[in-house]
Amino acid sequence: MKYIINGGHQLKGKVRVSGNKNSIFPCMAAALLTSEEVILENVPDLKDTDVLLQIIKKLGVMAEKDDSIVKIKASEISRFSLPEDLMVKLRGSIVLVGAVLGRLGRVNFHHPGGDIIGRRSIEVHLEGFLELGASLKKNNSKYSLQNNFAQTSSDCGIFLKEASVTATENLILASVLGKRSVVLRNCAKEPHIVDLCNMLIAMGAQILGVGTETIKIRGVEKLYGTKFKIGADFVEAGTYAIAGALTGGEITIEGIDGAFMDPVLVPLRSFGVKAEVIDGAILVYPSRLKSIPKLVTNLWPGFPTDLMSVAIVLATQSKGVILCHDWMYEGRMFFIDKLISMGAKIILADPHRVLVYGPSKLKGKNLESPDIRAGMALVVAALVAKGKSVVNQAELIERGYENVVEKLRKLGADIGRTD
Repeated sequence: MKYIINGGHQLKGKVRVSGNKNSIFPCMAAALLTSEEVILENVPDLKDTDVLLQIIKKLGVMAEKDDSIVKIKASEISRFSLPEDLMVKLRGSIVLVGAVLGRLGRVNFHHPGGDIIGRRSIEVHLEGFLELGASLKKNNSKYSLQNNFAQTSSDCGIFLKEASVTATENLILASVLGKRSVVLRNCAKEPHIVDLCNMLIAMGAQILGVGTETIKIRGVEKLYGTKFKIGADFVEAGTYAIAGALTGGEITIEGIDGAFMDPVLVPLRSFGVKAEVIDGAILVYPSRLKSIPKLVTNLWPGFPTDLMSVAIVLATQSKGVILCHDWMYEGRMFFIDKLISMGAKIILADPHRVLVYGPSKLKGKNLESPDIRAGMALVVAALVAKGKSVVNQAELIERGYENVVEKLRKLGADIGRTD
């Protein structure tokens, strides 16, 4: 699949952001912890969502999607082995491990796959499960966990040596059913973890410290069905805010509801992006862009790593020199050669840092999308560039962004999709 884009058009109008892609995985996993029906609302139509649904169905669970609604009823889970062929496609599938372990008491799984921006270790997950009292067997990339803590009443305290988002989610999922208290320290604090905790509380879980680095869980014997609305995708919101500013347009980004957008908008405003939040929407106005000394990704509430690729495109159109540093993933910067081919002035300092000199006049090119976020960054660059661009492997982009072509067309972009 490819996107064909003719750049140089101002984006104007309204766009509605989808539900948070990164909330879907843990919230769908949480639905496996009850035998009652769970209804998830505001679920984006993404390739990754479809893969996760396939995995859940392979476990013998009823799961269906209709528009933005997902219904899951795990009356029983008929197997405790997660399908290897699907796990290797989807890194986020790792959160099913904690849910199946918590519900069935055992789980077999394969090391998850995903994007090529860097191999993500699951060591923090495994160490956490072991500290909970589980036993582990490993054979190459295959793992087997046995739950030896389900009936124990002795309390447990775990300090995560890394504030991993998915490890935090996995340990929460594995701990909410049972007879004891579990205290997790150095937890990640991303909005998707808040979504997961709020959903579990609605299901009857006892969780304190939601949104903080210390989460306290009192195990319960049973969880119940619920209806839960997934929060707004702050990465998608930030992406469209950058696209609007780069094209000199005036756009309204709807659907952010009560989302905490400061970690995204404050750094963008330092670039000169004129953006404000009014009545649950972000308004982006024509902006005069300037560089800042450096932009560094960080754990929430820091600047999100998933926005760094698009932020580099913003830097190419900002006056001055900026150091962009993503210390999390060693492959995040390896798409800049494509921006350089379009005319950007970028120097790769090392796998984690680039120097960007702006503004640069970009010209259309034939490009390959290497991963979700870099692919979307190339789309944004093509919107700014003079002439025609072709972004190949666009199916990767649609793993993380819902209705990209339709949304950009509605804003006035000249973009089409072809197989």
